[in-house]
Amino acid sequence: MPQNLTVNPAAKDHIITAAQKVGFDVVRITDPFGLEENAAYFRQFLHQQRHGSMDWMQEKADRRADPLVLWPDVKSIILLGMNYGPDQDPLENLALKDRGNISVYARGKDYHDVIKKKLKQVARDLHRRYGAEVKVFVDTAPVMEKPLAAKSGIGWQGKHTNLVSRDYGSWLFLGSIFTTLALEPDPPGTDHCGSCTDCLNICPTNAFPGPYQLDARRCISYLTIEYKGHIAEEFRKPMGNRIYGCDDCLAICPWNKYAKKLKEPAYLPRPELSFPELGDLITLNDTDFRQIFAGSPVKRIGRDYFIRNILIAAGNSNDPALIPKVEKRLADPAPVIRAMAVWALSQLCEADQWLRLKEIHITSETDPYVRQEWQT
Repeated sequence: MPQNLTVNPAAKDHIITAAQKVGFDVVRITDPFGLEENAAYFRQFLHQQRHGSMDWMQEKADRRADPLVLWPDVKSIILLGMNYGPDQDPLENLALKDRGNISVYARGKDYHDVIKKKLKQVARDLHRRYGAEVKVFVDTAPVMEKPLAAKSGIGWQGKHTNLVSRDYGSWLFLGSIFTTLALEPDPPGTDHCGSCTDCLNICPTNAFPGPYQLDARRCISYLTIEYKGHIAEEFRKPMGNRIYGCDDCLAICPWNKYAKKLKEPAYLPRPELSFPELGDLITLNDTDFRQIFAGSPVKRIGRDYFIRNILIAAGNSNDPALIPKVEKRLADPAPVIRAMAVWALSQLCEADQWLRLKEIHITSETDPYVRQEWQT
């Protein structure tokens, strides 16, 4: 440790036991030092604009790059992981063209809520027992969880920039507890990717400029979740039936042969989020959307952008039976929905049918982007 700190070895054992008791599958300790290389990569990522429209990354870049800027008093960082391993290969779902494919992590209860509650339990116990100050973080705060997890030895950042574990493969949710208590850090993880490039090769949109590099602007997870705009035409066909997130680079990883099925009941897939029929989703109004996706990460993107994604999947379905439902979306108040309804119909309709629809609707369309879709 860079500082001369008095370490409490008994505290570390107690924290690990307490964390496992509330449901965490893996617990490791690190310190807030030695992240300069990760910080330099992060700044380069921002400089190249590869974060797209995620301005929140830029706004708190100094805090994200250095835990000591986020909290100068932190002495130890406890990294905790929860397994959410699926019971089948997510890649098999891509063949179900008439159904929407939701990322594995979002099929159950929102992991932010589950993990934060458990983190607080462990943190409260730590504070009461040792009098140390604590702060808990899960994903939404400016913390470099994956580099810290790699530094703690939970796993390593693979060539797709995601965390890989020898024990859990690709399927770990992460949370962290920052504390003023001095704890002995665990050794860092070792990169076991070797010469494998499966995760890079499988990406449908070529989102990886090279090993250990990601351009979020081309990533289907970014496009379907974070991006609030009209998805460029070059990405629509590659999206297939992915309506919320993408698991391809995670699912293809050979280390998943050691993955374990999830134990936490909250992460079990809800029936309505497991391969829902596109025909049912196209018709959702805002009230129905909020009701169906209550407690799910899907809810945070909002109904309009979710239906945008649904319509792209419908256009890729090769199912003309969806045409009447897609056509009704031409009258939707949201331009982003009308635009993707036009595109979906261009993929599903015969040429003469599509031209008749164009003649009917383009004269009354006022949004320039939607008109452009008709004209294209």
